Amino acid sequence: MVNEELIRRIVENVIAQMDMKKDGYVSLKPEENFLVDDITDDKYLSEVLVTNPVDRDAIKFYKETTPARIGVGRAGDRPLTQTLLRFYADHAMAVDSVFSDVSDELTNELDLLKVQTKITNKDEHLTRPDLGRELNQESAALLKNKYTDNPQVQIIVSDGLSSKAIEANIKDTIYSLKQGLELYNIKPEKPIFVKYGRVGVVDFIGDLLKHECSVILIGERPGMVTAESMSAYVTYRPHTGIKEADRSVISNIHKNGTPPVEAGAELADLIKNILENRASGINLKTINSTLKEV
Repeated sequence: MVNEELIRRIVENVIAQMDMKKDGYVSLKPEENFLVDDITDDKYLSEVLVTNPVDRDAIKFYKETTPARIGVGRAGDRPLTQTLLRFYADHAMAVDSVFSDVSDELTNELDLLKVQTKITNKDEHLTRPDLGRELNQESAALLKNKYTDNPQVQIIVSDGLSSKAIEANIKDTIYSLKQGLELYNIKPEKPIFVKYGRVGVVDFIGDLLKHECSVILIGERPGMVTAESMSAYVTYRPHTGIKEADRSVISNIHKNGTPPVEAGAELADLIKNILENRASGINLKTINSTLKEV
């Protein structure tokens, strides 16, 4: 049987926390007890949500060493509310990173020459990766007019599948990379930003400029651990038809992976190695392995 007095008191208590507006709508007062914590805060990553674990310290240790979803607990055969909300939040960030754009403010600040592939919108970018490997006619003509043939090193930046990765990492990576190349007396050409690009666009640009070495800094496909991961692909003498095995790669560039500043320094060393040995990818590894044996 329903306790009417209890219900009345609950309703009165709820109304007491509300502010009746003139138009008849009701809104909660902005009191502190109605605020919800940011479920994406990193402090929740190490929180043990398993009820009565046999070894809480062991679970906490493993949670602190991996971003995997372990020790998240459950309510019957379902995930806890906090676990589910974190999953939805991570998924939303991944989707947002794919469909957002790299800001003009960032490309202008870094003085990047902006060009575009044959892709015209985000939907086409996801469904036609082949068009993301070639520049449109206007961009190809722009590069031919502004750049000399046979530049030594060409830095290329592209949104790829995560604009957030570029926004989060590109500044520190490029600054560190340029400083490293300067120490080795290697002067790169003016960096290029390619909108709607795929890794293979470096081969198309290689056909146009015939540069000795290219590095493309591109947003990786976002996952449920991070939406800010960037990769760098370095290719010696890129051209259409080159094998993917002929590229050297530094991946997982982000704050919880390879830090951007460290990645830039590693790329400078890698480019120096590639130019000295005139090879990249598997070919470079073979040469370096042979030299070590000798």
